[in-house]
Amino acid sequence: MTLNELQRSFADLDAADLDRWIDNRWVRPEGRPGAYVFHEIDVARTRLVAELRELAIDDDALPLVLSLLDQLYGVRRQMKLLCTAINAQPEEVRRALLVAVRVSAAPMDGADADPERGGA
Repeated sequence: MTLNELQRSFADLDAADLDRWIDNRWVRPEGRPGAYVFHEIDVARTRLVAELRELAIDDDALPLVLSLLDQLYGVRRQMKLLCTAINAQPEEVRRALLVAVRVSAAPMDGADADPERGGA
């Protein structure tokens, strides 16, 4: 997608804002100024930045919010890969993993070893 096509896709997208987003590396198209190529991920990122700006996230906070969202999306991708790998295992292994997860997630007896919760 070209710059003009991207701008037509977003009615309220200001060219100066988009330039700033590219300069700040919040949106990372291929190419150079005047000859950018925007891929699907760039369009999604542009939409995300625009939505965050509508939520009154300012330019100072935006890098942190984007970083946290990037981390969240990365964890989701890893979880999908993990689920795929687990589902490929024999039933016995899947059951053992399920039991281990349930045991790990269960609340510990008493106050446990967390000093802020009254433990040792």
